[in-house]
Amino acid sequence: MPTEIEFYFDPMCPWAYQTSVWIRDVRSQIDLDIRWRFFSLEEINRPDGKRHPWERSLAYGWTPMRVAAWLRRIDMSLCDRWYEACGQALHVDGRRFYDREVALELLKSIGAPPTAWDDALADATTHDDVRDDHDRAVALYGAFGVPIIVLPNQRTIFGPVVVPAPTGADALKLWEMCNAYSEIDGLFELKTPKTQSDLRMIAREFEPYLTARQWTTIQNPAP
Repeated sequence: MPTEIEFYFDPMCPWAYQTSVWIRDVRSQIDLDIRWRFFSLEEINRPDGKRHPWERSLAYGWTPMRVAAWLRRIDMSLCDRWYEACGQALHVDGRRFYDREVALELLKSIGAPPTAWDDALADATTHDDVRDDHDRAVALYGAFGVPIIVLPNQRTIFGPVVVPAPTGADALKLWEMCNAYSEIDGLFELKTPKTQSDLRMIAREFEPYLTARQWTTIQNPAP
């Protein structure tokens, strides 16, 4: 079993949040180092004529990822805790982590430097950090969305897409399945069709996110 992975996320994404809950549970049970990386849904699904997220004063996912990039330079665990706090805020509590006052409260709760939000946004190079991760995911892994997990053998998994996030023994079973999946050349997809009852369950799980978000979901077809 690998002891280190890369995990690409956008804090806007409710699917990536569920997967992050799962992989943190796995980490609590085994020796696993998670290297957090950035991917922008606002950029990959940007309509023609709309400004890039780095051209806007505030972008829902991009701006908090700039803060995550600034924190990552200090300590990967700060980046980890910031994403976890943002995810809890939006996807569980229905709070907008990109609102400055909410963000300041969340940053204080994880023990981040008190000037983290303002310093990260004053530093134009945090744009570069987020964009470099995003471009790398697209160029190397054909990324079109999140969550994305990259294993040490450089096999990439989109997902696992799972709601609700499994914990305990089930979390480890899914981890073992992902590793087995990554070892089979030419295997690109396993998918369970969603029934109407599945969609209702997902809607219940995503209700805080759906209530709080201020954007319309756009998802371009996978290549």
